[in-house]
Amino acid sequence: MSTELVNTSKTMPVLMGSSNLDAYIQAARRVPVLSAEEEYSLAKDLQETGNIASAQKLVLPHLRFVIKVANNYAGYGLPIPDLIQEGSIGLMKAVKRFRPEVGVRLVSFAVHWIKAEIHEYILKNWRIVKVATTKAQRKLFFRLRSQKKRLGWFKSEEIDHVAETLGVTRENVIEMENRLNNYDVAFDLSGDEDEDSAYLAPAYSLASNTPSPELLLEAQNTEQNNMQMLGAALEELDDRSKAIVTRRWLTEPKATLHELAEEYGVSAERIRQIESNAFKTIKTSFVA
Repeated sequence: MSTELVNTSKTMPVLMGSSNLDAYIQAARRVPVLSAEEEYSLAKDLQETGNIASAQKLVLPHLRFVIKVANNYAGYGLPIPDLIQEGSIGLMKAVKRFRPEVGVRLVSFAVHWIKAEIHEYILKNWRIVKVATTKAQRKLFFRLRSQKKRLGWFKSEEIDHVAETLGVTRENVIEMENRLNNYDVAFDLSGDEDEDSAYLAPAYSLASNTPSPELLLEAQNTEQNNMQMLGAALEELDDRSKAIVTRRWLTEPKATLHELAEEYGVSAERIRQIESNAFKTIKTSFVA
């Protein structure tokens, strides 16, 4: 779907650079907005038949929204055409996953996907931000920029306010602010530098992410031991409880409560109770 969906050049100019940006924006604004009925009909057709024409008719009227979202990230110093392009990819992912029967308009559903693609692009291309590797760090990075009330460093009370507002520690705020206010440093020095100077580059200060042989062996032994204990605990269960736990959690595809309820001729709540009691027995075996 994605290859055909991206090919919208017959309807709008291809977004290759800033020279075409104005024409692209004007073309996006000329596409009529869909009514709720039109959107529902196109989405159902795409859902049921995979009709690419319907997908394109859903994408094009929403490109103006992508442009609006992308402009909100202009302060990161990255090309607006690239931000729009990444946001458009997010829009296409949203269209593919959109379910009209839920009763939510596409624009509300798509905003998450559009922002997610733009965030990912920023994090990959703004060198200072590449240190924000965890989900919590990424959230703090984008939220912290919006919380800044002035240029320069935060005062102590401002740090406390941001930490409380974002639900993080003072140390998290201070660390991310240092990253945002720090100058850009080459990760590794060029080949023109002498060998002694090369070891001053940040690349040589990073700890290895490769686990040591001792840790690998310990993890392997722990996993084997846990599997043996789980196997022994399952043997303590009656046949029905063992089958329910196995099919709910230890096989693919996993069975649902309703599927098992229909098979055993009981309610889904009864299956849940059996599962809960089985977990209590298994937990007792592990503690023992």
